Amino acid sequence: MTRKTAALLLFAAFALLPMIASALNDHYLVVIATRILGFAIAALALDLILGYGGMVSFGHAAYIGIGAYSVAILGRAGITDLGAHLLAAIAAAALFALVTGAISLRTRGIYFIMITLAFAQMAFFFFVSLSAYGGDDGVTLRARSTLMGQPLLEDDRALYFATLAILIGLYLLAVAITRSRFGRVLTGARENPVRMQAVGFSPFRYQLTAFVISGAMASVAGVMLANQTGFVSPAFMNWHVSGELVVMVVLGGTGNLLGAVAGATIALMLEEGLGMLTEHWPLFFGLMLVIVVLVSRDGISGLFRRDRG
Repeated sequence: MTRKTAALLLFAAFALLPMIASALNDHYLVVIATRILGFAIAALALDLILGYGGMVSFGHAAYIGIGAYSVAILGRAGITDLGAHLLAAIAAAALFALVTGAISLRTRGIYFIMITLAFAQMAFFFFVSLSAYGGDDGVTLRARSTLMGQPLLEDDRALYFATLAILIGLYLLAVAITRSRFGRVLTGARENPVRMQAVGFSPFRYQLTAFVISGAMASVAGVMLANQTGFVSPAFMNWHVSGELVVMVVLGGTGNLLGAVAGATIALMLEEGLGMLTEHWPLFFGLMLVIVVLVSRDGISGLFRRDRG
């Protein structure tokens, strides 16, 4: 199965899910699936720099939180349009990523991981101290974002399809980026930055640009997740959310954009399924993750490539 076919099948399955939920008379499926799509966007953003740039960011939850708070802050100011929320989230996240990325990229390895985590924790405690928006308790949204002034996203199915459309658009954008000259230079910088510099490229500029693009993409996930939950709190940007994103990407397979989407889907489905069986579900989830990593270093997507070979 080619990657294009796998992508068509995966997104077609997502498109059919609301109809399946209606047939089963299980509305909760659409709500859960919207959450899965939101985290799939964030995992896709992380894989762009982790899989193709070799940058293991442990602070990507900060961008989800920035996106979520963009909805809450603009909503309270009377600006309810989804387009305005997305633009504000992308601008704020890109600026945060530009500043923090410029500093973080001057380090490597474990130091890069720790400094991205440190910046995310700074953002977390900043919003904890933001008493005007509930501080640690967060804030409930008065309403979901509007489309052209209309409350179309109040319907769960409409929000689901809007999130799916954004995921597909960002997936195609990420594929175009990785296949472009920019993407090839980014991959080359991951493999050997000294050699890339020797042939005339500046790895820092390419890595920083990718870091900013990734942060902006992750903020879009925050906008859609805020609309899905109807609630925004600093928990969106807690460090363990960043850890979950790394797990999703590793589970699906790093350097494989569709694997990131699949990893987020499987991880959250396991969380929901195992959570209904036992409160100790993280133990079993951890065992499954260990087995997948031991069997295939490229995650679940690697298993399919092995079967095909």
